Amino acid sequence: MKRSLLLISLFFFAEANAQFFKKDAGLAHTFSIVARDTVTGEMAVGVQSHWFSVGTSVIWGEAGVGVVATQSFVNKSYGIKGLELMKKGKTAPEALQKLLAADEGREVRQVAMIDANGNVNSYTGKNCIDHAGNIVGKNYSVQSNMMLTDKVNAAMSKAFESSEGKPLAERVLLALKAAQAAGGDIRGKQSAAILVVAGKSTGQPWNERLIDLRVDDSKAPLDELDRLLKTFRAYEHMDKGDLATEKNDMKLAMEEYGAAMKMFPDNLEMQYWTAITLANNKRIKDAAGLLQKIYKKDANWRELTKRLPKVNLLNVSAADLQVLLK
Repeated sequence: MKRSLLLISLFFFAEANAQFFKKDAGLAHTFSIVARDTVTGEMAVGVQSHWFSVGTSVIWGEAGVGVVATQSFVNKSYGIKGLELMKKGKTAPEALQKLLAADEGREVRQVAMIDANGNVNSYTGKNCIDHAGNIVGKNYSVQSNMMLTDKVNAAMSKAFESSEGKPLAERVLLALKAAQAAGGDIRGKQSAAILVVAGKSTGQPWNERLIDLRVDDSKAPLDELDRLLKTFRAYEHMDKGDLATEKNDMKLAMEEYGAAMKMFPDNLEMQYWTAITLANNKRIKDAAGLLQKIYKKDANWRELTKRLPKVNLLNVSAADLQVLLK
């Protein structure tokens, strides 16, 4: 009898909500944040959910335009259409209201948008599953649905506001961690993502997605997202070291390489290219010492060293090359 009642209930639920579902839609019950850095102009959106690959459905952004989080019974078109409307001159609140007015399934949606000028708005449909709600603050909005407790939004808001001065991605991650600590998704956790875009468009979209990190399936998605963000920051130091090398500022280059390796002392990639940079700047002894330690851990790096002169990535004499290969 109980099983029959359950099947009947599910049938009527599906029938009542059929118009809201599409094959490409997901049930991303979740918590998220959209935010803007008032100093850099960067915009970010972050999310965690007990749903596989939540970042592919919920978060959207474009440099110089804005970012969008669309969740609950997800309508992905809010991402693309919201950005299109903002690009044409609509503010984030105007774009959101226009899309909601045309959506018969608005009461099961939860959406937030912020534009490049800091205009922000969010919406929680009355049929989103409790605990559900949103808080709009200055240059940010936090929103959640199907939460274990009603403390999640306040925790996210407090974490974001109290972390002013930190990089935007780190602030977003702190807000997500606060949400989880306050109870998070009642079902648990599975995936998470952060997207950061530039505040102004340069006409080079390949350079305008500043950070795009996703954890699609994990028992601890925020911990993994934290690790990925720290790795990203370490490679930023490596990039700065490369730029300093191009300008022949070896002091700055080694400071940047050193900062990267301090963050990840066991990362052979960082150690290796630091050594190659040293070699190309005639510091053969220093390079050889570092390379020997790398070769002991993985001899394949020695083989790679042999191949670099052919493509002009290692410019040393034959004698110095032999020293580097020992």
